[in-house]
Amino acid sequence: MPITSSAKKALRVAKKKKIFNTRRKSTMDSSIKAIKKLIKENKIKEAEKMLPEVYQAIDKAMKTKLIKKNNAARNKSRITVFLNKKRS
Repeated sequence: MPITSSAKKALRVAKKKKIFNTRRKSTMDSSIKAIKKLIKENKIKEAEKMLPEVYQAIDKAMKTKLIKKNNAARNKSRITVFLNKKRS
């Protein structure tokens, strides 16, 4: 357990950030999973409509430094390539 007051505050802040980060990551992961499922089921129109939402979730995770910039770019690129392969 923390002893000093600054360490106690740091623990409180870390707990709050953990909740926020977990929520943001689960939102990102679930949206990626959902769009992949739509693409596999050949529901291309629905997947295209959902693509901006997925991009937004990934960009928000990157903005808050939950994931790195290249990781976000790679995720967005892979989803787009997957969608384009099924489309053609």
